[in-house]
Amino acid sequence: MLVLSRKLGEKIVIGDSIVLTVVKIDRNQIRLGIEAPVDVAIFREEIAPSRPAESAVVASASDRV
Repeated sequence: MLVLSRKLGEKIVIGDSIVLTVVKIDRNQIRLGIEAPVDVAIFREEIAPSRPAESAVVASASDRV
């Protein structure tokens, strides 16, 4: 995991097309603005669709060998 510090108004760029901007800092909460292409799904962790277990991905990769 990469951990970065940003101040109000500063940005983080991910790849060629995703930009995160710190738009508000208030006590123990921050607000992020996210600019991304429409084909990129963005979810809060608690409502994100479940992802396959990492072990299942590794197992399927080893099946191809």
